[in-house]
This record gives sequence, C-alpha cells and structure tokens, in this order.
Amino acid sequence: MKPSKKIDRIPPYLFVEIDKKIDEAKAKGIDVISLGVGDPDTPTFPNIVKAMHEAIDDPSTHNYPPYQGTKEFRQACAGWMNKRFGVNLDPNTEILAMIGSKEGIAHVFMAFIDEGDYTLVPDPAYPVYRNATYLAGGIPYFMPIGPENNYLPDLDKIPEEIAQKAKLMFLNYPNNPTGAVANLDYFKKVLDFAKKYNILICHDQAYCEMTYDSYVAPSFLQIEGAKDYCLEFFSHSKTYNMTGWRIAWAAGGEKPMNALKVIKNNIDSGAFKAVQKAGIIALETPQEEIDKLNNMYKKRRDLVTKGLREMGWEFEDPVATFYLWLPVPKDMTSGDFAGIMLEKAAVVVPPGTGYGPMGEGFFRIALTVDEERLKEVLQRMKNAGISFDMSKEAV
Repeated sequence: MKPSKKIDRIPPYLFVEIDKKIDEAKAKGIDVISLGVGDPDTPTFPNIVKAMHEAIDDPSTHNYPPYQGTKEFRQACAGWMNKRFGVNLDPNTEILAMIGSKEGIAHVFMAFIDEGDYTLVPDPAYPVYRNATYLAGGIPYFMPIGPENNYLPDLDKIPEEIAQKAKLMFLNYPNNPTGAVANLDYFKKVLDFAKKYNILICHDQAYCEMTYDSYVAPSFLQIEGAKDYCLEFFSHSKTYNMTGWRIAWAAGGEKPMNALKVIKNNIDSGAFKAVQKAGIIALETPQEEIDKLNNMYKKRRDLVTKGLREMGWEFEDPVATFYLWLPVPKDMTSGDFAGIMLEKAAVVVPPGTGYGPMGEGFFRIALTVDEERLKEVLQRMKNAGISFDMSKEAV
C-alpha cells in the first residue's frame, strides 16, 4: 500500500533522530550527555503529584471527559489568564483543554488550512508548524528570523501576494529554539497585519512563565480586539515540569475556537479527567515555586554562558526559555558541529537546520541537565579542543 503523498514532504522528526543517535552511542558504552530535547530533568511539583494520586482514586475521573475539557479546568485556565494577563475570557466558549499543546497546534492547521493555502511560519522554528502545514495540504511561507531582525519576522518583507493567500501565522515568544522575546508593541503590529489580511494569529506560549532578569512575557490577548484574530496555546509542560502528563489549553476568540473544536471533537476524546484535576492544582502553584525553578535554570544559563565565552563565543544572554541558540564555529555547518560534539565530546546538541534552513550556522543547547553535568560538558569541550575559533582543519 502507498502512504499519502503528504508523508513524503515530512522530513524525519528532529528529536526522533536525536534519540537514535543517543541510543547508538550508549550501545557502544559511551556516557552521552544530551542537551537536545527540552524536557525538564527535575520532578513535577509535589502538590501536583499529590492531587493526581487523589484524582486517580476518584471513580468519577474514570469515564470519558468532556471534549472541550471539564468545566472546572476551563474555569481555572480562565482565572489564571485573568490573574496573569488581566484578560477576561469566557471559560465556556474561549478556553479549550488539550492533550498537550502539540496536539492543539497540529489540529489548528487542519481547522483552517485547505489544499494550497499558505501559512506564515518562522524559520527557524519548532518543526511542527512547518510539518502540520504539509499534513493539512498547505504551503508554508518561511519568514526568516535571525540576529539581524532580533528574531522577529519582518512583516514588511512578506510579499503582498503571499499575504493575500495566507490563512494563518504562527509565532512563538518566548521563542524555541532561539530564546528570543517580543513585546506588546510588536504584537500590535502583528495584529494590524492580521486584520488587514484576515489572518489568524496562532501564538505558542509554552515558555511564557520561564523568564529571567525581570523580564515578563506578554500575551496577544492583552491587546484590545485581539480575540477574534488570535488563538494562544498554553502548556503545563515546562512551567510545572509536566511534559509527560500531556495537559494544556488554548485561549482565544469564540469563532476561531469553534473551528478548532470541530477538529478536536472528531479526532480525540479529551484529556484524562484526573490529569485535568491535577492541572487545576498546577495553575494554583505559588509564584515562589515557579521562581525557584526559574532561578535554577538561570544559574545553569550563567554557568554555561560563562564557560562558552571562555572558549570564544560571543552572544547575549537569553532572558527566557531554557535554551541557548549559538553560532557554530567558523567554517563549519550546523551538522558538522553537532557531529563533532557527539564524536569528540559525547555531547548531543541539535543542529540549527533541524528547525529550518535559516537555522544553518547555529546550534541549540537545552539546559536540562544539572550543574555538575553541565560542568562536565564544558570540560569535555575543552579537552576535545572545541572552541568558537576552531576550523574544520583543526579537528
């Protein structure tokens, strides 16, 4: 049998390939340190785990959940949005529970994209934005982001004919993979662009609570009139160390939300009610607990950036996410450098090209191992002669 032609357009998923390389190295007895996947290495907060234990024992959680999420979970999400951003949302029509934000992000393309429609996708970016476009039959138009534009798409450089055909734009700030951030002034420009061309803004907010150095991430929904043109995707994964729990929610206007609900209602049966109960408790986590977690990542960031600067790298410290987006050494491709890191230092880092063609010349570090292992990474790099000034000939 022959699979859909859409499958042929999808490159191997980056993190699956990373897992293969790790398994191959470990099979040879190599002590591999992976800085590849953004998966927190510390446990889910105890108050959330306790709530989950209690919810599992409650028989009322054992049947099918409501497709849109339980009333209590949606109310908790709406309450969090009001407390965090000052945004008022109707939990019945403007909040939708999801089985992790990746699910909702993939489904929104199915809800809005017809064969041949354009999507506006940053490059580099989380691969799902591009691949979900292909799976929906659409055509991604890649908006280059890099140091020259502060990793913000230049809306003026989007061709008029593309803007006229585009159905949605995906953004993600704080940003994966670059760690870049955006402010409300930029969001207002994006909203004006969306209104002009009748485009849906899809904003991935997975990292909005992972911020440092007094930076506070904004929401599109803080802007007057944004609801009808925007869906934001929030996740419990990174904020509360709940990547494996698969719980998240979308927030936005009733009209775009209804389209997303049609897809969701016909593809899955909703998040386990016990997880939603635990998710409510997560949203009530005291801010000081979130701050402790962020301070841990900040210490890791400072440790690694100091070590990399000693090896010749120059860059600005990110104020959000637990990623570092760094240039590869001179005269090397991203793939070359990722290969050298694995072969000579037994350290896994994703090449920038895994996030799109414009990622060439960069690599990403996820600060998801403890300080001792990060020190080991830096020492291995020094022992292997890896620095920003090395060349292909030197290795």
